[in-house]
Amino acid sequence: MKKTLIAAGLASLMTTTAMAEGIGVSMALFDDNFLTVLRNGIQAKADADGLSVQIQDAQNDVAKQLDQINNFIAQGVDAIIVNPVDTSATQAMTDAAAAAGVPLVYVNRQPINVDSLPDNQAFVASNESESSRQGFIEQCRLWKEQGKEEVSVYVLQGELSNQAAVQRTQNYYDVMNEGLCPVKVNIIDQQTANWSRDQAQNLMTNWLSTGTPFDGVLANNDEMALGAIQAMKAAGISMDDVIVSGVDATQDALASMQAGELDITVFQNAAAQGGGALDAAVKLAKGETVEQKVYIPFELVTPANMAEYMAKN
Repeated sequence: MKKTLIAAGLASLMTTTAMAEGIGVSMALFDDNFLTVLRNGIQAKADADGLSVQIQDAQNDVAKQLDQINNFIAQGVDAIIVNPVDTSATQAMTDAAAAAGVPLVYVNRQPINVDSLPDNQAFVASNESESSRQGFIEQCRLWKEQGKEEVSVYVLQGELSNQAAVQRTQNYYDVMNEGLCPVKVNIIDQQTANWSRDQAQNLMTNWLSTGTPFDGVLANNDEMALGAIQAMKAAGISMDDVIVSGVDATQDALASMQAGELDITVFQNAAAQGGGALDAAVKLAKGETVEQKVYIPFELVTPANMAEYMAKN
């Protein structure tokens, strides 16, 4: 992996005390369960290390987020952490930070320019090619275990401008194309619910109104899986008759799994991503070497092992 190093001369100027007010953080959205855990991970790491961080809410607005980046630069922060609103719009943020010589760390959502980041920028996340892939393979195994040879499913996608949503959806097709699913899977429909529980519930309600038989739901994240479950329960569908998968292993998702509703999720360690992003930002600001891509592994979560994850978020 490419490594990045800021001029060693900066190291003598940067101390923990000097950086006490020096890290600016722009989060895509505060009002999101997973991103709240990520944000708390950044804050917890900062508290443990005696650092103060400025964490701001971009409110899912690309222009607002870019303004936050420019404001951080104008304030003279030592480093910036960004959880992008739109991963296809990150080049402007990269360019602004690079022009000012301010280290920048993207967290959780992969920037479009991840393979050409400047030497003082990095990316901390989990490898999305492993995310929903794990869950879908388990879903296929469960269908096979039920004796099914062919199934029909609905796919709930995250924001289409987000790299994670694109990759998590592609993972389903990759598993099928690689022959890793022992049953034939027919996708009835796939639409975006923008990571939202409410939007997923509405979309699932619309799908249910068609009366089309189906065997499961593949959701790009837990919030949408939970929305689909709410719609199905409201329609009187037994959760024993469908297999639902999500991604993130949020506390709400684990509670749903414990209740016998959600079948599969994949743990994405948001707290570790947040802490790792802050650690990378501090090291870059001190002129230390960091890996330019840092991946925190995904972990499959099922009713068999969910108990060990209930205290992790």
